[in-house]
Amino acid sequence: MTLSGRAAIVGIGATEFSKESGRSELRLAAEACLAAVRDAGLTPADVDGLVTFTADASSEIAVQRELGIPALRFFSRVDYGGGAACGTVAHAAMAVATGQADVVVCYRAFNERSGHRFGQANKSGGSGSNAMEFSWHLPYGFATPAAWVAMQARRYMHEYGATSEDFGRVAVAMRRHAATNPKAWFHGRPITMEEHQASRWIVDPLHLLDCCQESDGGVALVVTTVERARDLPHPPAVISAAAQGTGPDQMMMFSYYGGDIATLPAMGTVGETLWRQSGLTPADVRTAVLYDHFTPFVLIQLEELGFCGRGEAREYVRDGGIEIDGRLPVNPHGGQLGEAYIHGMNGVAEAVRQIRGTAANQVADVANVLVTAGTGVPTSGLVLSGRG
Repeated sequence: MTLSGRAAIVGIGATEFSKESGRSELRLAAEACLAAVRDAGLTPADVDGLVTFTADASSEIAVQRELGIPALRFFSRVDYGGGAACGTVAHAAMAVATGQADVVVCYRAFNERSGHRFGQANKSGGSGSNAMEFSWHLPYGFATPAAWVAMQARRYMHEYGATSEDFGRVAVAMRRHAATNPKAWFHGRPITMEEHQASRWIVDPLHLLDCCQESDGGVALVVTTVERARDLPHPPAVISAAAQGTGPDQMMMFSYYGGDIATLPAMGTVGETLWRQSGLTPADVRTAVLYDHFTPFVLIQLEELGFCGRGEAREYVRDGGIEIDGRLPVNPHGGQLGEAYIHGMNGVAEAVRQIRGTAANQVADVANVLVTAGTGVPTSGLVLSGRG
């Protein structure tokens, strides 16, 4: 039994991306969901499932009421911050493939800039086992995601000779892509390597421009069966593979005890599952949407997913491999560094546009797109295809 080819993303919707939305997170969620349902050629009455992040403040029943959905037959949440992005689609696909629901909407909406800012220090690690993990790190200054990632980034530099300029090449490429995407926050605002290097330090070796932006906004996706998708307005983005994964001794971005911290084992787990489920290889992927909350982890993902060997990603980006005209155009929309930080959901929407052939920076001859979710945490991934 396999999930491959059983479900598809048939609708995408989003609010504008801003730094101060001026409205509640629930309203952002409702706006994005309604836009996605309409894009799919459906109505709220057709929806019987909702999936979101554990971190999302808008409950499924609240969104149900706002949209006027008569009843839900399936609802689910996925944990671990940005690691949930592709996992929401995986849950939705499993639901429609097994008959638990007919039409499932995945959503994520927040005021992450004007409200609670993830990039700021937080003295509390929550409750339960998460609090136990955080208690070993917060007293020593590991209070922000940038600080957590910096440890692994510095180790990666030590092991493989990567430099700050290599990380900067990711930032420059993402901003170049965003500059030609009218929906991106940084539309028309590319950066140079000199600007990257001159940006202020956040946590060594991370400059400000190595860190993704903070955004207000919402994104939603509609998932249904491939059979039903054939009768809807847009070419379906068929879910060829969907996976979640962890690594050994996994923690919430504190996975310093599982062996080589210059790697991302959870993404390795996800990648292995994606290739096995889909029957594809990295050579079959024309473009990829890689979770770019911090630039160093884009390099490591290229290695974990098999696009290059261990320690070779620095050469991959130096050669322009991730540019629009490169071997593997990465984040043609500008990613979270350039378009918006909506916990990775806007990246899934971009993958759908690439399959449809409607992206602002459309890559030629796209048959399959690989998408990843947050790294350093338990994570998830997708392979979307234009067949079915």
